[in-house]
Amino acid sequence: MRTHTRRLAASMVAGLGLTMAAAEPPASNAAELQRKYADLREPLERSPFGRPLHLDSRERDSMLRGDVHALVRHPFPRVRDSLGEARQWCEVLTLPFNVQKCEVRGDALSVYIGRKPDSPIEKATRLNLRFSVLDRRDDLLRVQLAAPSGPAGTRDYRIVFEAVPIADGGTFVHLGYGYGQGTLSRLAIQTYLATSGADKVGFSVEGRDADGNPRLIGGMRGILERNTMRYFLAVDAFLDALDAPAASRTRARLEKWFTAVDRYPRQLREMSLARYLALKQ
Repeated sequence: MRTHTRRLAASMVAGLGLTMAAAEPPASNAAELQRKYADLREPLERSPFGRPLHLDSRERDSMLRGDVHALVRHPFPRVRDSLGEARQWCEVLTLPFNVQKCEVRGDALSVYIGRKPDSPIEKATRLNLRFSVLDRRDDLLRVQLAAPSGPAGTRDYRIVFEAVPIADGGTFVHLGYGYGQGTLSRLAIQTYLATSGADKVGFSVEGRDADGNPRLIGGMRGILERNTMRYFLAVDAFLDALDAPAASRTRARLEKWFTAVDRYPRQLREMSLARYLALKQ
């Protein structure tokens, strides 16, 4: 039973990064998202991430929620046209280490998440998501991927991605995610956090240690923050790789995502580039 629970926990933690939903209601129009950008101008300029990015995570009752707001250098038309279809999101979601496969049929995506990056595909957890375009105009893109239920009693999976153009020619984006937990899922995550996930941390500072060094958040919010960064960086790597020739675009996406993730080794490093490329290809 203990071994089974550990395996369940590992599988769930791998999958949690794909279970995204807005940690706050998505902006109902472009003006609201532009106001959010105005509110975050200073935090974005002072971002500790080495780029204009703001990360937030919250845990309340049985709901786990997180958001990343960021500026990307890509013009809005590129973002709108490159992330408005289900097949494009399959290419984004296959970049992280534990995602072994993504299939798309119309507006339905099936994502296969390995317990370990090199686990047999037959043992992967399958998550079925429904893609929908909530709004797509000259000044706003809003898309969503949703699933009413997931593995081990989790529920209400949603990905919400929003984007608006800004004055300097770039794009302000919001990537939100979240899900609800049941008794079994809470037990699985608690087991993970008490064993292999005990020393893992997120990005938020929740205090100082005895020597005055920042103490980074752990626990469930640490998981949320790590997954938020992985998937925001996947979106950005996907957009960056569009400049590469079509024949080498997949390799370019993989290398760009790994390089971006490896800038945050304490939180996100899992393996070498050579092993990552071998697994993905």
